[in-house]
Amino acid sequence: MGSVVGAAHVPTDADAVTAGVDLELPRPRQPLARRLVPGGVGRGALRVVERNTTAYRRQWYLFLTGLVEPALYLLSIGIGVGGLVGKVPAPGGELVDYKTFVAPGLMAAAAMNGAVLDTTFNFFFKFKYAHTFDAMLATPLRVRDVAYGEMTWALLRGALYSAAFLVTMAIVGLVHSWWALFSVPAGLLIGAAFAGAGIAGTTFMRSWIDFDYVNLALIPMFLFSAVFFPISQYPEVVQWIVRVTPLYQGVVLERALILGHVEWSLLLNAAYLVVMAWLGLRVATRRLSRMLQP
Repeated sequence: MGSVVGAAHVPTDADAVTAGVDLELPRPRQPLARRLVPGGVGRGALRVVERNTTAYRRQWYLFLTGLVEPALYLLSIGIGVGGLVGKVPAPGGELVDYKTFVAPGLMAAAAMNGAVLDTTFNFFFKFKYAHTFDAMLATPLRVRDVAYGEMTWALLRGALYSAAFLVTMAIVGLVHSWWALFSVPAGLLIGAAFAGAGIAGTTFMRSWIDFDYVNLALIPMFLFSAVFFPISQYPEVVQWIVRVTPLYQGVVLERALILGHVEWSLLLNAAYLVVMAWLGLRVATRRLSRMLQP
């Protein structure tokens, strides 16, 4: 009387396996950032940034080169040569002093140099000689944490250089619009593009000799990306080549923001840099996974 006959049986995972049925549980949907960017940026990447911060704590003076060099360029070329050049056409068509024209281009170049320095020479030393990344992977950190952490560190360095350069420009009276406040985030975007490309390219480096290719790419971009002259001064064929270079996209962004000539076309320049950063990180993450965890 008190027994329960025909009680309902609740199926379990073991029953499904016994019956030969694949039981697939719904997977939680990943955030948009993790679906668009491989791995996302998490605590592991921040631990890499923390490690780099600790390592440079007693060598902070090494950052002075990136802070002083652009200012010296601005004072020597922008002000010195500017006295001989006179006025040049700005993006909006108005004539501006040469120092006003060249300063945003030097700011873009400073963001590029800061990112490239950390993601090429420094990254290669830690990768090939110090075996810093091997030690990191002996912890719960993963390869993507290393890649994203190194890129984040490079972005912080590029942001420092961009902010310092903007302050220098403000002191000498070369900031003419409140849009200039967005020039630092634009510098971060430039740094992200070159940091991604730098890490990806460094994974193909075999020795220090290969870094001649880095200079071979950076020096022509620095000289021919409309940093010092309007792009209209180049032959038409050279103009088309310059327009597809990454530094030119950054120069256009910085110059438009600092001079206050903002147009919708700047979104295309920003999109170029975003895609470059994304592709660089994709290649870098895959290459490092094969090389550090074969």
